[in-house]
Amino acid sequence: MKRLRRTFLFAGLALASLPAFAEVKTVTLSVPGMTCDLCPITIKKAISKVPGVINVEASYEKLQAVVTYDDAKASVEALTKATANAGYPSTPRQ
Repeated sequence: MKRLRRTFLFAGLALASLPAFAEVKTVTLSVPGMTCDLCPITIKKAISKVPGVINVEASYEKLQAVVTYDDAKASVEALTKATANAGYPSTPRQ
């Protein structure tokens, strides 16, 4: 019986130490610095390098990038930093 309680205790401690479940989120970034049809390619490459990014769609016509990401691995701050480092500062749209 003691051994069984110890097993449950260790299992409970292991589960308690796991991070909270990740959530897949989507954010639209406004990227006003795009000036041509080639800009979205650079933006997409930069954002795709952020760990946790699942998908990126960048549009010159809309001056935006729509990013789907795992919020346990990536953040909006990391995404906007990636675009800024590529020469295209961005902000999340409301």
